[in-house]
Amino acid sequence: MTTSPIHDVAIVGGGAAGLSAAVTLGRSLRSTVVVDAGAPRNAPADGAHNVLGREGISPLELYATGRIEAEGYGAQFRRGRAVTARRLGDADGFEVELDDGAPVRARRLLLATGLVDELPEVPGVRELWGKSVLHCPYCHGWEVRDRRIAVLGTSPLSVHQALLFRRLSDDVTLLRHTMADPGEEAWEQLSALGVPVVDGVVARLRSADEGLQSVVFEDGRELPVDAVTVAPRFTARGELYVQLGGTLTDHPMGTYVATGPMGRTEVPGVWAAGNVSDLAAMVATANGAGVAAAAAVNADLVAEDARAAVDARAKRRLAAPGRRTG
Repeated sequence: MTTSPIHDVAIVGGGAAGLSAAVTLGRSLRSTVVVDAGAPRNAPADGAHNVLGREGISPLELYATGRIEAEGYGAQFRRGRAVTARRLGDADGFEVELDDGAPVRARRLLLATGLVDELPEVPGVRELWGKSVLHCPYCHGWEVRDRRIAVLGTSPLSVHQALLFRRLSDDVTLLRHTMADPGEEAWEQLSALGVPVVDGVVARLRSADEGLQSVVFEDGRELPVDAVTVAPRFTARGELYVQLGGTLTDHPMGTYVATGPMGRTEVPGVWAAGNVSDLAAMVATANGAGVAAAAAVNADLVAEDARAAVDARAKRRLAAPGRRTG
């Protein structure tokens, strides 16, 4: 039998959503433990943007500050990767096992596990990811404004991406690469906005110490560029959710954990927040989702505690000396 303490809430994932939830729960005096592997998705990025009051802050600095804030409200942290999750019983909560074999037990579970970017298998893309290889115009578009931008065509979404980045630069080129024909309307839009389309499969990205230099095609042609955008497939880190009986939901951009307005999932006692349930969530969006989910979890626990108090009082009355039981 495990002797690990039973927390009110276990949060898996210590990014923007998980840390915001930990602060919110701590401020409600909830016993909270955060399990985090220490490998945030946006670690390669120089800065997190659209974060009011902290514009451009390093993601690692943001999370370090968030951990301090959460600890100040009593949250505990366990470094490691959560590998399994199971329900202990209808009223006993959950147990999450870490990769070192240690268990974490809690009455409620909040998944803030994020997602995995499935990048195109083009040499140089992964190495430059988050620096000069980008995907989100709102996260990094300002930093490459007015620069030479190439959009690596991998799906019909690449056209949409080209249109978004065209707002930021007059020099945007769509590379057909492996993209299927997007249709006449898409071609007309690209033409009207002056976005040239280059046929051919991209072999690699060429870079030097100063960063990205060009796109190299299989036939040897090179296109000088300052930035490349890609449209990855986003896969939610939903292994624990599936183990608990949940089902991942398909999306044109990948898979995610479907939730209600405040993060409640189809699995009783389990909430989700951040990129695991919203593939397009930026840091600020994940912050808000973590707060909302934490508020919903706390409200659920409050209701359970109230019901338990009523039941306990009823039992005391029945057991009171001299009380007739029938």
